[in-house]
Amino acid sequence: MRVFLVRHGDADAEIPDGLDDEARALTARARLALPGHFQNVSSLIGTPDVMVMSPLVRAVQTATILAQVVGYEGPLRSTRMLFPDGPVGALEALLAEHDGKAVALIGHQPSMGAAAAHFLGMSSFPKPVTPGTVIGIERPEGGGVGTLFLYAAPGQPIVQALELEAS
Repeated sequence: MRVFLVRHGDADAEIPDGLDDEARALTARARLALPGHFQNVSSLIGTPDVMVMSPLVRAVQTATILAQVVGYEGPLRSTRMLFPDGPVGALEALLAEHDGKAVALIGHQPSMGAAAAHFLGMSSFPKPVTPGTVIGIERPEGGGVGTLFLYAAPGQPIVQALELEAS
């Protein structure tokens, strides 16, 4: 099973009048930069079988851009489990529903870094999970500790498994 953890792109700092943090949208710069970033890693991601996102506006926008770039035509599902403070353990049940498939999860920090650490059997993820970061993890069928095979932060070189092991 391949799991792709994607942190939403840069969001506007200001919360729209009368709304909550949930309504913050991607910045114009992020909306322009994310397609190119995702295109750079699209050959390593392929087309996921399933895409699940946080229902917050910035995550929905990021998931929509990712889906367009990788040619995903299925439903974009949303779940509160991918909120910034979502319970990482709850994602195990979500992944179990899609065992053996490629699943993209689009969410926030700190939950994306915590999920990466959890899926890799680490206490914390050793790299920064900046906005737009894509983390690829290969997990055995039925769950268990996975292997990191992709780390791609916007504006940084794409790091694949062999390079990660050496660093």
